[in-house]
Amino acid sequence: MDTSLTPLVESLQARFGAQPAEFRGEVTLVLAPDQLIGAAQALRDEFGFKMMIDGTAVDYFPQTQPRFHLVYHLLNLDTNLILTLRVPVAGDDPHSPTLETVYPGANWYEREVWDLFGIRFDGHSDMRRIIMPPDWQGHPLRKDYPLHYEEVQFSFNADEINARKPYAKE
Repeated sequence: MDTSLTPLVESLQARFGAQPAEFRGEVTLVLAPDQLIGAAQALRDEFGFKMMIDGTAVDYFPQTQPRFHLVYHLLNLDTNLILTLRVPVAGDDPHSPTLETVYPGANWYEREVWDLFGIRFDGHSDMRRIIMPPDWQGHPLRKDYPLHYEEVQFSFNADEINARKPYAKE
């Protein structure tokens, strides 16, 4: 881990219960949804992470608790350091507080995540579709979203799936 991030990580662990992880020199902090806003404000105001450069989600279907992870990338413009925040979100009623109050640019990323994954952001100023048509049913980046041209293959019946593969018919 970059030694300049050590005080930041220790502070967020103590104050917000952040769980740090490092992979190939990149630091990720896993936070509970109720700690997200406070941690983001501390990162912006105390540690200089003034810019949110990305916000997206990951779907871990068929796992349901948590099914999703929100992923935010924050940038410190003075040191050119990037920090990743991950927020686990349950699959039965996916929602999280909006980061729009801390990073106004989160508005667009959160609308995209709502549109494509169906995760709601509590307190968001304009939660409506941004990519799909307004009357679209469903959220197309969910792993259980029906593709309509082929059967969803996320099943526990591996024998049946393998029998459908072209190379299995020998």
